[in-house]
Amino acid sequence: MTTDPRLLRLMPREALRAIAVVLTDIDDTLTLYGRLPAAAFAAVERLHKAGVAVVPVTGRPAGWCDHIARMWPVEGIVGENGAFYFRYDEAAKKMVRVYAQPAEERRRNRARLETIARHVLARFPGTAIAADQAYRETDVAIDFREDVPPLPLAAAEAIREVFEMEGATAKVSSIHVNAWFGEHDKLTMTRRFLAEILRLDANRAGERIAFVGDSPNDMPMFSFFHNSIGVANVTKFRAIMPQMPRYVTQAEGGAGFAEFACALTEGRHGEDQ
Repeated sequence: MTTDPRLLRLMPREALRAIAVVLTDIDDTLTLYGRLPAAAFAAVERLHKAGVAVVPVTGRPAGWCDHIARMWPVEGIVGENGAFYFRYDEAAKKMVRVYAQPAEERRRNRARLETIARHVLARFPGTAIAADQAYRETDVAIDFREDVPPLPLAAAEAIREVFEMEGATAKVSSIHVNAWFGEHDKLTMTRRFLAEILRLDANRAGERIAFVGDSPNDMPMFSFFHNSIGVANVTKFRAIMPQMPRYVTQAEGGAGFAEFACALTEGRHGEDQ
């Protein structure tokens, strides 16, 4: 049964004070109308400077994730819906790349996915291979409302079902249907990142971790993390999301993330008073 989220302003101050790690989706969570607003990036930097570890958890491709891990004030990034995590070791001047699957398995799976994707494009006019596909290593992304005229969510759900009938895992984001072969998802690789990089057991340190997201592919994260926050636009997906976040911001997208970051930093500031 779906439970409606509570407004973020009702999140207990003591819960905000305990948070040391912020996991966040990117598209329509950090971004707003397809752009990264200054307020959202400033919020990430503000959290970083306050000693909060920020980790994007996204469906975006390896090429983007390499840039983000290098250039953004983040501890690392989980990409392609859990296919890997990247972390830039600044002291060693080296990118650490950890994958859920070995390279040969990734290559075989990509070939299978490309065959299914061609069938999807023929069956669902108006869709396209996502513009960022060239930078992906593990999955295939079908664009249904980023660089194509928006299609209804029912079409995205139907595309997801086609991939699943072929034995793939598929998730609907706010802009793409991502599909891959394998058992990984955002949650499995995030838990691995937390354990291997931040030395945190997600089962035992849940009160120290928050996740911010916006769409159906975030449901495993909303379900697992007690401190789950949706930006306001998450409510658009309520009809197809049996698992909603515990809290929701008043603002959408990156403005909503900035709203959460402000609440968090104010809560941590109160701890020092």
